[in-house]
Amino acid sequence: METLDKFDLAILDELQKDGRLTNAELASRVGLSAAPCWRRVRALEVGGFIKGYHAKIDRNRIGLGVLAFVRLDADRNNGESTRAMEEAIRKIPEIVSCHYISGAGTFELHGLRGVALAAPTKPMIGQINVCAPRPAITSAGAACVHWKWGDSRDITPRLTATASAWACWRSCGWTPTAITVS
Repeated sequence: METLDKFDLAILDELQKDGRLTNAELASRVGLSAAPCWRRVRALEVGGFIKGYHAKIDRNRIGLGVLAFVRLDADRNNGESTRAMEEAIRKIPEIVSCHYISGAGTFELHGLRGVALAAPTKPMIGQINVCAPRPAITSAGAACVHWKWGDSRDITPRLTATASAWACWRSCGWTPTAITVS
């Protein structure tokens, strides 16, 4: 499956809204009968467009109400030190994602902490410095999120907004390979 049509996009959109839909309900919502809908869902799974089905957890209800963005600059920018920093970051359970971004060895981390630990950066940075090769971090900055809108998993409205975006991405050599459904 290389190309997504309007039915595939509708299926992805509906499954992102509710990953627990029955096939009959999904088929009704996207305007297909049950058998073709089931085949399309299977093709989207096999094709890697649907990577799994997940529960959305309310982080506030489980005591992880503070979302922080932490930016770290590493003093060395080579493969070995980058891998060592990544391994050190992976050992910190509060870090939910890590992005190696353009710049001089810069990592953007997304971390969750309890409200009582509203200044989340120092413990995280300290753990990375302990685990990473010396000297590891040359500068660090952080910001706590006060509010947000949207969800990183809700991407099909953006995908359906314009078909020309797909053509543009493909012309640049980029092919979307995975959509996580919640």
